[in-house]
Parts: sequence; structure tokens; C-alpha cells
Amino acid sequence: MDPLDTLGRPLHDLRISVTDRCNFRCVYCMPKEVFGKDYQFLPRAEILTFEEIERVVRVFVSLGVRKVRLTGGEPLVRRDLERLVEKLARLGDLDLTLTTNGSLLAQKATVLAAAGLKRVTVSLDSLDDATFKSMNDVDFPVAKVLAGIEAAQAAGLGPIKINMVTKRGVNEHSIVPMARYFKGTGMTLRFIEFMDVGSTNGWRLDDVVPARDIVAMIDRELPLEPIDRAYRGEVAARYRYKDGGGEIGVISSVTQPFCADCTRARLSADGSLYTCLFATKGHDLRGLVRSGASDEEITGFISDIWRVRTDRYSDLRSSETAGLHKIEMSFIGG
Repeated sequence: MDPLDTLGRPLHDLRISVTDRCNFRCVYCMPKEVFGKDYQFLPRAEILTFEEIERVVRVFVSLGVRKVRLTGGEPLVRRDLERLVEKLARLGDLDLTLTTNGSLLAQKATVLAAAGLKRVTVSLDSLDDATFKSMNDVDFPVAKVLAGIEAAQAAGLGPIKINMVTKRGVNEHSIVPMARYFKGTGMTLRFIEFMDVGSTNGWRLDDVVPARDIVAMIDRELPLEPIDRAYRGEVAARYRYKDGGGEIGVISSVTQPFCADCTRARLSADGSLYTCLFATKGHDLRGLVRSGASDEEITGFISDIWRVRTDRYSDLRSSETAGLHKIEMSFIGG
């Protein structure tokens, strides 16, 4: 029987970080002031091998996982990633997908599709070159990401999703142009409220463009209507264009958390298992795998961890942030 956590949530989704390295320094994820030239990334020996990842994923599949997402860092900087994709594609009818910044996608899309990858999600925070370069902070141009998206579409890695992190005062002017650009393409554009990834910004509400405001901005020019989520645990609230031009999604991690339906676990590049995407403390799965443990022991280890899971980090952080905001406003109001 598939395990349920203390809130009755099943284990259906697994995010696997195949590397801790990235060729971007996005201000909301790996800012240069933290991940500078002297930052010590993981030694190769501490990163899970493709064979170890394959074995662990096989166990997760036996516990009910049906969706596997490869992430990083930037997953495409991991050499020969298509070898891992090929191994995972053999494990059954998995929704095998990958999230990428798109910088290397033009070169890798065809080989990834041939290896068995089903679809990709591409991060793109603006179509305006100056804005995009300021957010990736390595002077990488929009055109190369768009070329990667085209290559992925040509390779059949769809339906493609485009993720745009929105930060007030930085790229909110790009919201409607992004919606207009991807409308009618068959791709789903998803807007993500600016939040702390690795606790870099403290969830300051001043930086957040709320999901409801994003929807209202688009709806004024491109009328929308809400539609139901496709499955339990889907993080994006969905809206479709009234003229049939496709749909968008909004991920409201800060203003409207979705912890109650979260079915995700995360495996870090060094083999730590986290039961919340925002957790800072994990469980050493790599040590167990390399100690000679049997598949049954690994299964029991993961199942026991999931059954006592109580995580609802976004709920708690959002409540705390809202409380602080009310206190601040009370002082401002005298």
C-alpha cells in the first residue's frame, strides 16, 4: 500500500537535483553574493551517480511515485544527462520531465527526447533582453533561450511549460508581453510569485506581485476564465483564454499556499531526501545506499520518513509574513 503522511498526502512526485551547479546567477535562486567565485560546490564523489539515482527512483516508483522531475542547479550542465534519462525511462510509465533555464537546450533537446524524456519546463523571466540579463546576472540573452524552446518543441518535448518568476519593480512590466507572446503556441505560461529559494529574500511582501494581480493584469487585455486543476497536488491555479488561445497558470506560494495537497519529495544532488521543497534539513539516503542496504531496507527508510511527514512550510511562512506585515502597517498607521 502506498504510504500517506500525517495529513493524508500520498507520495506521487519526486524532484531530483542532479547537480548543485548552475551557469546562471538568478537573483532569486543563486545570487552572486552567495554563490560567488569562491563558493565551494559539491565534490564529484559526493554526488549521486546515475546508477544510484536509477536504483532510488525504482524504489520511489514502488511507493507510488508517478512523476519524476530532473532539476539542478541547472540539470543540463551535468555531463551525459541523457544516460540518466534513458535509465529512468525504462522504469515504467513515468511522467519524466526536466526543468531547465534553457541555455543548453538547443544542443540537447533532440538527444534528450531520443533517450526518453517526455517534456520540459523552461524558466524565462522576461522577453526584454535587459531585464532578463539583469535577472540571470550572467548577461545571457533571451534569444538563446527562445532557440532552446523552439528546439524542444521540434523534438516533441511537450507540452512545454514556461515558468516566469515575477518580482515587483523588476519584471512585472513583462507579464502581459509574455502572456501575449506564448498565447496560441500550445505552451503553458506559468507565473510564480517571487519567493525565497534557499532563504535568500525572506519572503518580503514588497517583492511579491500577488497571483490575483497577475491574473487581473492579463485579464484586462486578454480575457481569462478559471478552470479546475488537472490533479491533486497540481501547484498552479489554471486559467484559460476565453477565445480559446490556450491557458496560463499562477503559482501562489506566498499569498495562497498549496501545502494541503503537496505530494512532492525532493532528492538533492548529494543524496539527501527532503519532504518539503523548502526544507533545510534532510535525511541521508546516499549513506544508506552506499552502505550496502537492500532495496527492502531503502523502501522501509523512505516509507517511514513519509508516514511521519508534517510539512506545511509555505502555510506557516505565509502566516508569519502576513502577521509581520500587519504589525508593520499598524506602526505606519500610528
